[in-house]
Amino acid sequence: MILYIDTTVNKYIKIAFKKDGRIVMLKKILALYKQAEKLLPWLNKMLLKSNLKLNDIKKIIVNNRGGSFTSLRIGIITANTLGFALNIPVVSSESELIKANQADFNVIKPIYDREPSITIENF
Repeated sequence: MILYIDTTVNKYIKIAFKKDGRIVMLKKILALYKQAEKLLPWLNKMLLKSNLKLNDIKKIIVNNRGGSFTSLRIGIITANTLGFALNIPVVSSESELIKANQADFNVIKPIYDREPSITIENF
């Protein structure tokens, strides 16, 4: 099973499970400035609904380009942490990898398309 995470838009989160090249489950969660609070609980709900366990995930794909500075980092840090904990590969949606100090673990870096803005503006 492949887990896909996209938090690049600060209004929602996309989580998907893929198996044999097909999307098994896809969820778009409304999360206006709440990606950190909602990402892991929704991932857990989706695993339970699909009768899956974390150990069933064999690879993580994370969107690492563009979007909101903070929401982008939330998705990437979650993917990298899960990948490290489960000892599974983490790749970016564009397959840009940086080797970490560990022999077999890749760390995905965020690619920002503009200067960070970490204040809430007119929402």
